[in-house]
Amino acid sequence: MPLLVTGSIGIDTVETPAGRRESVVGGSAVYFSYAASFFHPVRLVGAVGDDCPGELLNVFEGRDIDTDGLERRQGSKTFRWHGSYLENINEAMTVEVDLNVLAERAPKIPDHYRNSKYVFLANTHPALQMEMLCCLESPRLIVADTMNLWIQTQREELAKLLHKIHGLVLNDGEAKLLTGERNLITAARQVLKMGPRFVVIKKGEHGCLMVSDHEDVFVLPAFPADRVVDPTGAGDSFAGGMMGYLATQGTFSPATIKRALAFGTVVASYTISDFSLAGLRATDRDHIDERWHELKQAMSF
Repeated sequence: MPLLVTGSIGIDTVETPAGRRESVVGGSAVYFSYAASFFHPVRLVGAVGDDCPGELLNVFEGRDIDTDGLERRQGSKTFRWHGSYLENINEAMTVEVDLNVLAERAPKIPDHYRNSKYVFLANTHPALQMEMLCCLESPRLIVADTMNLWIQTQREELAKLLHKIHGLVLNDGEAKLLTGERNLITAARQVLKMGPRFVVIKKGEHGCLMVSDHEDVFVLPAFPADRVVDPTGAGDSFAGGMMGYLATQGTFSPATIKRALAFGTVVASYTISDFSLAGLRATDRDHIDERWHELKQAMSF
């Protein structure tokens, strides 16, 4: 059953203690798609400007990623982000951002994408996320990401979205901002009252927390990575691994979601090992499965 993602496709400049890279491929939909494609075919919906070099999008060659939903808009410019981790490797400081094509209309979902059963709405304006949902026929699982900007400025639109989705992924700071709660378990339960059936709170190097409407509470540590070069895209890769695995399953029980979170955690551990997509491009499903079993064994006591 097809897995659809819509989100940003960008050109990044990144600075970390390990070095600096300019004009590398980035964006939430890019990291998500590559990560999810280890598990399941992906349909990508997004937009770039006519300034986007063709070689940047060649990263999808050899991957089971359908790019019929990728628009190259004449006269528009591609989303660009310059981030720095020099002060804190766990949190990016935005040096400069140019929304460009992301400030325009939402990309069109191709007609043959409308039957997608699994949908991930990567971080963008909640009104655009809602617009995407209206184009789909009967999705079985809808999960969305959000950020502090939309929580602060588009709370009403975000509230409408939360009533339409099954799962929400956000980080610990965003969960606290959305709910006004300092305790993450309490915050997650407050999010459930807003509509989703489960919420996943990312905690960076400290792993993640999942709370479902079945009263399940699950805490998973991050994979003990010994190489951290560039955290950019780790959260999107985490979501891609999670959704990619869920799309292969016939159930979305808490137990299935827990296994999916472990796969997402493992995939993210490869993302942070190098700049841009280099860490993901250097691995394969066999290595991901091996690391998944290592994490599972480490969790046993």
